[in-house]
Amino acid sequence: MARGRKYPAELKAKVALEALRGEHTLAELSSKYNVHPNLIASWKKQAKESLVDMFAGGAEKRSAQHEAEIKELHAKIGQLTVEKDFLSKAFGR
Repeated sequence: MARGRKYPAELKAKVALEALRGEHTLAELSSKYNVHPNLIASWKKQAKESLVDMFAGGAEKRSAQHEAEIKELHAKIGQLTVEKDFLSKAFGR
């Protein structure tokens, strides 16, 4: 099964913002950017949802996830350091 084209994030954002403004119809935007109207409607919906998340604490949620990821990576670095030290002592290096 063939997959669709990949569109850059900048184009998606630009088209979604134009769709949100409502100055042009989806059909007009579709012709202008050579993108299917259903795809534009999907991008518009995603933009609306992400705006709501941004103002509803979505940024805080992402920040907490980022902090958790950093903590996990630091733990992994510590584990690998301990293993490296153990192996270097075991082989007398």
